[in-house]
Amino acid sequence: MGLTVAQAQDTVTLDDLLQSGEQWLRDNLDPEVLRQIEQHIDFDQAQSIAVNLQRRFQGDYVIDLASLRESARALVPILDRSDETRPYAIWLRTRLDYFDVAEELRLSIPAPKPVPGKPAPKVPNPDAAAERKAWRRQMEKRPPPRGADVYVHRLKPVFAAQGAPRELVWVAEVESGFDPRARSPVGAVGLFQLMPATAQRFDLALKPRDERLDPKRSAQAAAKYLRILHGRFKDWRLALAAYNAGEGRVGRLLESRKTTSYDRISTRLPAETQMYVPKVEAVLQRREGISLTDLKLPAS
Repeated sequence: MGLTVAQAQDTVTLDDLLQSGEQWLRDNLDPEVLRQIEQHIDFDQAQSIAVNLQRRFQGDYVIDLASLRESARALVPILDRSDETRPYAIWLRTRLDYFDVAEELRLSIPAPKPVPGKPAPKVPNPDAAAERKAWRRQMEKRPPPRGADVYVHRLKPVFAAQGAPRELVWVAEVESGFDPRARSPVGAVGLFQLMPATAQRFDLALKPRDERLDPKRSAQAAAKYLRILHGRFKDWRLALAAYNAGEGRVGRLLESRKTTSYDRISTRLPAETQMYVPKVEAVLQRREGISLTDLKLPAS
């Protein structure tokens, strides 16, 4: 069940969220996450988390995220109340600026002209250039997260050893705010938010101890995966889009649009990915003074 166009363009209240998510939550949220959330916060709040974390991020309409800004901010302290749900608070806190940028973009894009006798048209998705500009403004004066001091210098050599640009260590700022405890509601874990299947693909154990929580092991897997994705797509924007949305999805979009350009497919990607790629680029520009298009693979 989706929200109406009117709701998508206004603030979505918790009541709106509760009406739209109970069955979706049970069908889609990681069972272990659901169990832990239900133990510590009431089910109404868990429903709103579901809408925030999956349905809006995985839809392809970025402007929808703007309506969830206040609710997302309210959820962070709720999730932060216990040790078990704090990893999800870290994950969501790292993404609060997605909602801010969505609101900025919503206000900056002229509304389409109404057509008599038809429903009010949606504000169109922003193109890739508009998102890059918005994220550069967002990152302009932002200091690095606290964990960057701990991990950047340690993990740059790990990236280079795996044949990936050292600068891509800053992906961890976008994924987890350099906090290895971060966990998404669908099961991504660690500094680089690796899903279980990706972790196993790169020989990270999930039990008895989850090696995704190990910063070095997580960095090795992320760097190797990014290098492989760049080898396939020959472009860092596309590689990052595939890291976030899945290489199959990116490959199918490129094929259907008959293009090799990230910008040509950006508005068809999940909303999270449309935010993720330009945010990584803005972070690299802010922290290293380099753009994705200028990244070089380390010498063999």
